[in-house]
This record gives sequence, structure tokens and C-alpha cells, in this order.
Amino acid sequence: MSNYYALRNNKNLETIERLLDEDLPSFCYDYFLAIDSQTSTLTRLNYAHDLKIFFYFLQEKKFRNKKTVKDIVLQDLEDVTSTDVEHFLSYLSHYNYNQTEHSCNERAKARKLSSVRAMFKYFFNKGFIGVDNSSKVPTPKLHEKPIIRLDSYEVFNIIDIAESGNGLSPHQMAYHEKNKVRDSAILMLFLGTGIRISELVGLNNKDINFKDNSFIVTRKGGNKSILYFDESVAEAIGRYMDYKDKNGEIFDSDPLFLSNNKNRLTVRAVENLVKKYAKIVSPLKPISPHKLRSTYGTQLYRATGDIYIVADVLGHKDVNTTRKHYAAISDENRRGVVGKVKLKREDD
Repeated sequence: MSNYYALRNNKNLETIERLLDEDLPSFCYDYFLAIDSQTSTLTRLNYAHDLKIFFYFLQEKKFRNKKTVKDIVLQDLEDVTSTDVEHFLSYLSHYNYNQTEHSCNERAKARKLSSVRAMFKYFFNKGFIGVDNSSKVPTPKLHEKPIIRLDSYEVFNIIDIAESGNGLSPHQMAYHEKNKVRDSAILMLFLGTGIRISELVGLNNKDINFKDNSFIVTRKGGNKSILYFDESVAEAIGRYMDYKDKNGEIFDSDPLFLSNNKNRLTVRAVENLVKKYAKIVSPLKPISPHKLRSTYGTQLYRATGDIYIVADVLGHKDVNTTRKHYAAISDENRRGVVGKVKLKREDD
């Protein structure tokens, strides 16, 4: 079977090409060509979607539909004022596109502003436009999001439910017997290694090495890393591979995790799988695969106290990203040392 990441990249490239042809001004071709070697296909795809909304906004609000998006030329960017960009950010709070209502939170606004700024900066630095007013617009204030994760007892419970099916609806139970070994292995791998959902669905059978309990993942940007799992994770994956072997579903080049149709499990299917079990264990927490990753990162940091090893295992390029996510735990640790250093004798 073709490589998952190659297929994903090809699909992203096809979508970018379509967006450039249909939804973006012609001068955007030069911009996307320039950033090709410095960005992933997923990053460029996100840029393309963000810029599509920006140019739709310009067409509708600034040019009052007197121009189509394809009619917009580079010189028009010089007429885009900082007030126009601020209007764009306000517009993102609630807008209609293709007869569908949309709204962006502060983080989505910040990302779209970053995409717009990057494009303006490129054309300004190249001398194609004489002014870049987007750089004058500050990034929206981002409020810290609380880290949502499973507590230790909830980790035990979600594994138990995946194995037993307790709490599932009759409709869900109809599929549980067939999928419980697979689902348990997926949850164990998330909670025992902290990998991303894209890394999990991209795994093939040949990526697993039971000799030293290791596996190969493809990180963001395409780099490969070797990670390790403990015996409980090894046992869960081993049971699933044995199950597939008995059903004639295991080949080295094939996906590790299969759907009921014998295809590679999709990101959406894994998200729904996690949500199904988590809703029983912790109905008030919006648990996703990324929250399982946070759960692992939290437990690893508490166990080691080493932010650098946590960053390395989670695949964070910048340790400050890790520190930001687990700052609350550091605060807990700082509070925990209060009183450890004695300033008076016990009998005083």
C-alpha cells in the first residue's frame, strides 16, 4: 500500500493547486512557489485557506463586489490599510461564506492574521509593493487555555471500558466485540507514548519492533523518530496484531490500524473512537486524542521533572512550547516545596 504521508501530501498539493486556480489572485502563485521549500504541504494548505477568506473579505467589503478575487492585482495590496486588516479581524467573528455561517475564536484570528502578514511581508521584501500595512496590526490577545487531561484513575477507567464495553450503548456494543482489541491498543499507544493522531494513523505494521519495544513515527515536517513503549503497550499492540494475523489482515507494508472495511483508519475515525470512550469516563471534559497526548506529557513530566526529555519525546522543536503547556505543573511543584527547607528547630 502506498505511503500514508506521500498520499496525504499529494492530496494537500492537489487542494492547494485548486485553491490557487479558483479562489486566489494570480500573483499568489509566486508566493506559494517561494515558500515551497521552507514549509510543509499542510502549512501551505492552511495558508491558502486563510488567504482565500482574506481575499473574499477584500472583494466583498473593500471593493464592494466591483472586483472578483481573480481581478485583484498586486498594486491593490498597497491600498489595503491597517484599518482594513483590523476590519478583517472583526469580520472573522461572524461571517458568511458560500451560504454558510462561520466564526473564528482569538486563536483562529491570530493564525489568519499571521498568514496575511507573511504574504504581505514577502511581496514587500521583494519590492513588489511599496507598503505593508498588515505589519502595523497587533496580534489579537490570546488567553491561556487550561490544560485538559485525564486524571490517573480516569486513565485506568478508559482502558477498562475499551476492553469491557461497560457504559456503551446497545448500538455501540454491536461493534465492540470486533473492535475492542484494536481500540484498546490505540488508547494504550496514545496514553503510553504521547504520539500525535497523525503519527498514529500513519503507522504501518513494519514500524513496530517488539525486540526492543520501539516504533518509528513520522513527525511534523517529515522527520522520523524512534520512540519506545512499555510492556503493557507492547502486550496491547501484540494482541491486536495477533488478531489481525488470525484474520489474514497483516502484511508488513499495510497500515497498523484498520477500519472495519480493512482500510487505514482515518483521523476522524480515531477522534470519534476516543470521544466515544472518554464521554463515559469523563463526560464534562472534552477529551480528544490531543488531550490524551497532554495526559501522557503531564504524567511523564511529573515522573521525571525533566522538561527537556518531555519535549524530546513529544517531538516539540522548541522546549518553550513544552514549558508553556506544562507551566501549571511547574507551579504545583513550586508550591509543593514550601516548608521543605526548615528555618527553625522542630522544638522551637
